[in-house]
Formats: sequence, structure tokens, C-alpha cells
Amino acid sequence: MLNDEALLKKYPYPQNQVARFFIKALLRFFFRFFTKLEVEGLENIPEKGPILVVPNHFDFADSPAVIHVMPQPTEFIAGFNMPHAPAFVRRFPHWYKVYPAHRGTASTVAMRAAKAIMKQDGFLCIFPEAGSWASVLRPARPGAAFIAVETGARLLPIGIVGTLGMFDKLKSFERPKITIKIGKPFGPLTAEGRGRKRREKLDELGDEIMLKIKELVPAELHGIYSDDPELRKEAEKVAAYPWDGRSEQDFEDLDH
Repeated sequence: MLNDEALLKKYPYPQNQVARFFIKALLRFFFRFFTKLEVEGLENIPEKGPILVVPNHFDFADSPAVIHVMPQPTEFIAGFNMPHAPAFVRRFPHWYKVYPAHRGTASTVAMRAAKAIMKQDGFLCIFPEAGSWASVLRPARPGAAFIAVETGARLLPIGIVGTLGMFDKLKSFERPKITIKIGKPFGPLTAEGRGRKRREKLDELGDEIMLKIKELVPAELHGIYSDDPELRKEAEKVAAYPWDGRSEQDFEDLDH
């Protein structure tokens, strides 16, 4: 077990600053000249953490979008498996130094990194839905709520619309319209109990997180959280977590 001093040394905040300077510059150029980007709510971003950034996740381009709009250095916990992304995008987590979390498994590295980043008053992004397999909101996985509870960090909700299919539009020489709305920070969150009781509470907190994100995306994208029963019914078809009972590593093994 690492003590606090060893933990902070192993997971410094921020990390990889030189490479990230160039990544931010490239993303600034890309979003300015190749997209029609609208950003609302920049004033809601706190100057100091600890802050857990929680966006919706419809496309692999959501991570670069968050990096672009966040003025503070932002670490990421995310999966590495993006089979439908362009090759250079699949390399992005390695260039940026994302903390890996294989979907469908518990990640000791991710949890240790999260605690270290929060102890350094940092900013950490995790996508509550834990994947981008659908174009509407789905139930949160317990990871975001668990990190929030364990670290006591406040949460910053972000709604991202327009990244889905972005590269297909660019291939057709069309500048995609992307809208990013940043909500007000909320929390900290608490969860008592153990075992099943604690998991149920984490699921409730996950819904609370997603309801904050719901306020930041159009009604037709509310998915499982929609007030329209027909939209909820359609969303239920894609709501199931693809990695239940299997880890992301299983899918990687199949790819090889």
C-alpha cells in the first residue's frame, strides 16, 4: 500500500506538460478552423480543484473536446479500446498519458491516480457512462460516483453535442457544429453502507450525475432519462452496458 508521499510522487499533477502544450495548441487550431464550436458556461469552471469533470460520451472525439475547453490541466481516466476511431486517435491516450481503466474491471491504478490527483487539488475527467456505444444518454456506471465519494471532490457536469460523426463530415468538407455546455459544480457526494446497499447508493448517485448532464444536452438526446416514454423505450434498447460480465480486455483479445 502506497503512503500519501509515495502516491503523490507516482501520480504527479499535472503530468506530461510539454507534450500537452503541443496537443492543446493542435486542438485549438483544429476546433477553430475545422469545426463550428460553441461553448457555454466557461464561467462555471472553478479556478481550483479538486474537481471531477463528468461529461456525456457519444463519440471518441469527446475527450479532445474536453481538453480543448478546460483551461486547467485535466487528467483522464478512460478506456483505451476504440476500434472505430482513426489510427491517430487510437494513439491519443498514449500521447496524452491517460490513466487506463479497462471497462468491465476494477482498476487499482485508476483509483490510486484519482486519489492522488484530488489530493493535489487537480482536475480529473471520467465519463460516467464508461463508453460511447450509443448516441443518447445511458445509465452511469458506478466508477464516477465511487471516485467522487472516495475523494470528496466536487463534480463539474459537461454536455457535448456534435462530435458524433464529426470525422465523416470532415471527409465531406463539412465543418461540424459542436456545442459544449458546462454546468455548475455540485457535490460533494456521500454514500454509506457496504456491499449491495453501497452499490445501490452509488447507482443512485450515478443517476444524479446523469441528471445534471441531462440539463446540458437537447431533449431528444436525454435517452434513458427522457421525460418522453417513447424516447425512454427506444433508449432502453441501447442502455445495457456492453461489458457486463466481460472485460474490455476480452474484446481486445478477440481483435487479435
